[in-house]
Amino acid sequence: MHAQAVQPIDIAGTIRAEIAPLFGELRTFVDRRIAELSAEVAASSQMADMAEENISARLGLVHEQIAKLVAIPAASTRNSGLELEAVVQATEAAANTIMEATEAIQDWISSGRKDEASIEALSMRVNSIFEACSFQDVTGQRIRRAIQHLQQVETMLEQIVPGAALVSTEPKLEIRNPICTVSPEAAAQPDMSQEDIDALLNG
Repeated sequence: MHAQAVQPIDIAGTIRAEIAPLFGELRTFVDRRIAELSAEVAASSQMADMAEENISARLGLVHEQIAKLVAIPAASTRNSGLELEAVVQATEAAANTIMEATEAIQDWISSGRKDEASIEALSMRVNSIFEACSFQDVTGQRIRRAIQHLQQVETMLEQIVPGAALVSTEPKLEIRNPICTVSPEAAAQPDMSQEDIDALLNG
């Protein structure tokens, strides 16, 4: 009676059969993670592009507002600098007119003349003062336009940097040499009441 031959055990095949499912699961996990990471990178890149486009758009709006500030479309002026320069010139001209008229009235009071020609000249001087005071309407409009455009630029800057306070490092302006528009002699005289002015104009 012959003994049966012992079949050799395929150890390598057995190991491969056991670890093959593990390798399959590992490959599936790696592929899934690669896909997830790729999606995250793509989303982050898209968000970065959108943020860059948003910032670029806002910077473009700010640039546009600054351009409008530098070149305001107006018939008589081109920018806020000229607007403010016109305000200075109008204010200076009005101040000179009022000062000249006031000095002329003061001279007339000192002279004591009450003839018809002098009274008519006095009335013209008073009217010139009222006309000079009307400059505030035009200058007020020009100043408001300049302030509105400055506020628009400030609003755009606040939108780019929300919550950031724009603190100026420049020292505050201080008026050290005020300009006197009335002569010392006129300033020393008491102010005229409305009754005195009416009495002078009525003779």
